[in-house]
Amino acid sequence: MPGSLLAPGTLAHRRRDAKPHRRQRAGLLATLALLLAGCATNELAARGPGDHPPRRTVLLVSIDGFRADYLDRGLTPTLSALAAGGARAVAMRPAFPSITFPNHTTLVTGLDPDHHGVISNRMEDPADPSHRFEIDDARAVHEPFWWQEATPIWVTAARQGVRSAIEFWPGSTTPNHGILPAASSEYDGHAAYATRVDTVLHWLDAPDDGTRPGLLALYFEGVDSAGHRDGPDSSGVNDAIRRVDAALGRLVEGLRARGLLDRIDIVVVSDHGMEAVPRGQVIRLDQMLGSSSADILTDGPIADIRPREGREAKVARILLAPHAHMQCWRRQDIPKRLDFGSNPRVLPFFCLAGSGWVIAERPSQLEDSDGGAHGYDIADPEMAALFLAHGPDFRPASVLPEFPNVDVYALLAALLGIRPEPSQGETRVFDPALTDAALTSH
Repeated sequence: MPGSLLAPGTLAHRRRDAKPHRRQRAGLLATLALLLAGCATNELAARGPGDHPPRRTVLLVSIDGFRADYLDRGLTPTLSALAAGGARAVAMRPAFPSITFPNHTTLVTGLDPDHHGVISNRMEDPADPSHRFEIDDARAVHEPFWWQEATPIWVTAARQGVRSAIEFWPGSTTPNHGILPAASSEYDGHAAYATRVDTVLHWLDAPDDGTRPGLLALYFEGVDSAGHRDGPDSSGVNDAIRRVDAALGRLVEGLRARGLLDRIDIVVVSDHGMEAVPRGQVIRLDQMLGSSSADILTDGPIADIRPREGREAKVARILLAPHAHMQCWRRQDIPKRLDFGSNPRVLPFFCLAGSGWVIAERPSQLEDSDGGAHGYDIADPEMAALFLAHGPDFRPASVLPEFPNVDVYALLAALLGIRPEPSQGETRVFDPALTDAALTSH
């Protein structure tokens, strides 16, 4: 497309339905990555051959669980000012399933979960059935095996001489193909927002001689936590929104004081929205199937189920029957529009709850209290995510139509001036929001 950040025919302009080849996940690859991990630097001060000052500095910020319409509540002076001075989308459509680790991986790889392999916050792999991935298990999270079906943007950037510094992004402290960001922090959910912001500002204080990172990322979880606990329409969520906006205000003032605010492209996203779940709207899958018929790996708005030996017919009969607030499929029959089910990490049966309902494998607090959840059908407007961008490459007061979050990776690569990996995203959706200089210089 003439004038776009990346010329026609480049990888980021692939059709969204074009699927990249799956990488082979032989044991040798995981072993090699672990051996190389010791060679990967995690210190910003260390410089490698070929490092050079990046064309632009790009700061990617994630506000977990920030639904697109939260921006219209009048609680976010900093975010609203960034949007007014740059671009925002009516909504950004998450990848399916609309949960945290899969979508954070999509944002930095340009691939949906079925193709980058991080299909859930909890998962198994038939290539290594001896252990599970769970987001609260630090040992599992640090195993390269789970992450290496795709290449995150900080790895691609490092290979092309652009340094990265990442604060709490999922997967960023695990070597991927033997490479870590130049600087990164182990996730600490108790870390004060001010501390996180000051860490990023400290990284930007590095000399602009190739040592300063070209790509930075920052993560906040409080809005999501409040949404789960209190529901999206609660005072708790509103307080969490105010708190994260104040942290971003600290960030903006820190950038302004350093003379960097107008030199950095800031891209603010969320991974998904949040749906209200009234008390009692719980589907007890364990009671339907019985405790001896199947293993239920995940629950919530989605459920991954593996029948036990000799029980597949019973499980199929129960799950595939019509249900008032849930639909289940065999893995191969999941609707194509969800682009999910071909990855072998998806278990044989998969269930999706209707809006405002959750599936549980054991007694749930939502049986007795209101709350919130995400993971629902990506066509559900309550799952819509936030996108806004501000900086020298963006036109003020630009409003973009809804687009899928696989496109964010392509945009980041273009802003950084690096060659992207094959992806399902494209950049043309952003063209109306880009300055003439941005359209012609990249």
